[in-house]
Amino acid sequence: MSNLASLASIIKKENLLKYSTGEFSILKKKLKKNLFTEQNTSIYKYSLYSKGKLLYGIAKTGRDKYLFIASREQFSVLYSGKIEKVEDIYIQKVSFSFENAELLKKDFPFTAPISLREKKTTVGCGDRLGRCSAGHIRVAKKFDFYPVLAQQSIRELNFTKRTYKDVTSDVVFMVFQEGYEKGYGADGDHLKTLADINTALDADMPMITLDLSEVMNPAAGDYASDKINAEFGKFSPTEQERIITSFADKSFELGDTKITITMNEAKKCALMYTTALDFAKEVDTHLKNRRGSKYDLEISIDETTYPTLPEHHLFIIKELLYRGVTVNSLAPRFIGEFQKAIDYIGNKQEFTKQYKIHCDIAKAHGDYKVSVHSGSDKFSVYPPIGKFTRLKLHLKTAGTSWLEAVRCVSVCNPGLYRKLHKKAFAYFAEASKFYHITADLSKIKDIDTIKDSYLPRYLIQNESRQLLHITYGGLVNDGEIREDFFNTLTDHEEELYAILEKHFTKHVSLLGIPKAKG
Repeated sequence: MSNLASLASIIKKENLLKYSTGEFSILKKKLKKNLFTEQNTSIYKYSLYSKGKLLYGIAKTGRDKYLFIASREQFSVLYSGKIEKVEDIYIQKVSFSFENAELLKKDFPFTAPISLREKKTTVGCGDRLGRCSAGHIRVAKKFDFYPVLAQQSIRELNFTKRTYKDVTSDVVFMVFQEGYEKGYGADGDHLKTLADINTALDADMPMITLDLSEVMNPAAGDYASDKINAEFGKFSPTEQERIITSFADKSFELGDTKITITMNEAKKCALMYTTALDFAKEVDTHLKNRRGSKYDLEISIDETTYPTLPEHHLFIIKELLYRGVTVNSLAPRFIGEFQKAIDYIGNKQEFTKQYKIHCDIAKAHGDYKVSVHSGSDKFSVYPPIGKFTRLKLHLKTAGTSWLEAVRCVSVCNPGLYRKLHKKAFAYFAEASKFYHITADLSKIKDIDTIKDSYLPRYLIQNESRQLLHITYGGLVNDGEIREDFFNTLTDHEEELYAILEKHFTKHVSLLGIPKAKG
């Protein structure tokens, strides 16, 4: 029996061509199983929709996953893919290309990413592999937040050899697979140039995280008073007067918080941030020209050496608003360490105190979201983050989903995990140039002394988590690992989704995000 013959047999056996979309909604709620299966072909039940006389769905035959369109009558659509007649059913097998994703978004608009500007709680999911979004969606269905499913930085794209169009199209088909109609975001993360921003916009990413680190002047933070005065004197007299009048020796009441900016600090902030803030205005104008009001601009100032002082956060947001920049969210650098893959490092009481001040600033200046970068696995500080933002926040995660995929491999393919684990040490030195971590690799037990049943515990230990986290680029492109790795995830995708769902449920629960109604 051919691939499409098995598919046609399922369609006929389950009488799927008779249902309307409304009837499918009822059927999906009644059925406990996620898949209709015959031989090595399965149809994902949540993907089933009807449009006119056409049945749409996602199917998998062996390791080949695809969109299908079926009807009892001949049809013609714009999707690429040959239409075949199998017994009395016409079926088109449609590949997961960007062009086909664009067509699917037109036919089923819920599959397109949207601006989440008006949404209260958003979580960036950062699927580096194009395989994890179903796990994220299953959490988003159960809790009251909106996922940013397509989120990658240029660095991540370079390491994984993907493009923004790969990222967004992978998510479109996964959203359709899961029948997720609530809405989701797509984020071109940590972008620094208009060229990179355009690449993300061309892939239909409504959210841009603007990384200002390369246009800020952090050196001015260490200037002596004489140099501060000399450099500030190069501003136009009008601009000097405006900044001094707006900030110098002024106190700002923000609820029960009072922030005072001295003359010296006001001038220092102007030197550190003016060029960056002007660029933010340029980017905001560009986004308006490209997308009208349907975009989300996040301002990122977290990629700096020192924590963002409340005085500086206040200066930055006031100057952004003065320039008319539409700020959806802002990511300061917080005190302590938000290292990759592990919990918060630092004084939690002091973090809570300062975090509240950052939230007070945001609330008083348009109530934009305070964004937490490298936000995954920071379980010990999630309660105050949820509390003081009143859940008006954006939490950005990425590497944790890669690690959960590795966890799946450790359970389902121990031999591959052993190979992957050993190779991570070889890639560590190069990867360390791009990520700041403090892992002591000598604390990681020799894997040759460990039984298979112990392997998932490497995904608990901080040192091995960080080792595996930052070496993803080398590992995912390693010729001895790549094919087996993705095949394992394909063969065990329900196990992968369950692992991801459990992990992200822990995140949103500790933040205090309530369960979805209905």
